[in-house]
Amino acid sequence: MLPEFKVAQLRHFVWVAELKGFHLAAEKAHRTQPAISLSIRDLESKLGEALFEKRNSRTAKTELTPFGRAFLPRAKELLSHHDRIAEDMALLAEHKTGHLRLASVPSIASRFLPGLLLDFIGDSELHVSVFDDNSRAVLKMVENQQVDFGIASLFDDQDQSEKRYIPVWEDKLGVVCLKEHPLAVSQELHWRELKPYRLIRNGTSSLLKGSAAESLLAHSQYYISNMISLVAMLEAGFGITTLPWYAFPEGNTRLTFIPLHAPVITRQVGIIQLNNKSLTPPAQALVDFILASRQG
Repeated sequence: MLPEFKVAQLRHFVWVAELKGFHLAAEKAHRTQPAISLSIRDLESKLGEALFEKRNSRTAKTELTPFGRAFLPRAKELLSHHDRIAEDMALLAEHKTGHLRLASVPSIASRFLPGLLLDFIGDSELHVSVFDDNSRAVLKMVENQQVDFGIASLFDDQDQSEKRYIPVWEDKLGVVCLKEHPLAVSQELHWRELKPYRLIRNGTSSLLKGSAAESLLAHSQYYISNMISLVAMLEAGFGITTLPWYAFPEGNTRLTFIPLHAPVITRQVGIIQLNNKSLTPPAQALVDFILASRQG
């Protein structure tokens, strides 16, 4: 049966060998000299060979046996491997290293995540991968365990028993169009006022389902999923669209956002994760950080 080494015993052995004395090793270990001697004897018993030459006097330096000299580099290698793993796990537990993967709807990915991640990561060596897509795609990535967690909306009442959903952000739906568009003079809009104009559907248009404005979707022959392409079409004057406030392109000087007052449609965006899977320490730390930031 192979011997099972204790890390403390290996460390004591290395210190005695390097410092050439039990007394100095005991001081370094903050232990008594008899305790270090006992530790070494137990290690020698496991190995079946002596590690140190017998000493003739208390003042003589401790010397390794040939077996001890052969064992010393291996003991150091074991300790180095142990310490490296221990350090890696400590850093992982403190979310300072590792690889964090999350998926988010573009509105939150562009408006909130940059600042949140900058504050969260700091000077750590944590690797982060962010995938932005519509809510259904984010849900699918969570289900397939392609990401640690997702940030998205739940549009329907389908069974979400396998997932945990924590609402975090809330915004209202409005109409986006050119500042020169006839609708742009309004402070707020009724859905019927949109009927004469070309409506471009997008990934958030599902919010209209079940509302008084749902009929607008049936009369829209255009759908654009990518936000960059959608903004380009709007800026070209191709039509109008509906978007939640957080999805409105911040800083855009050519488009305007007009709230819908009839119907008032509110979107919730939150954190989605699998119920039966624990998050990695960095992922859990980021979830806690996001929730604390929103509450603050």
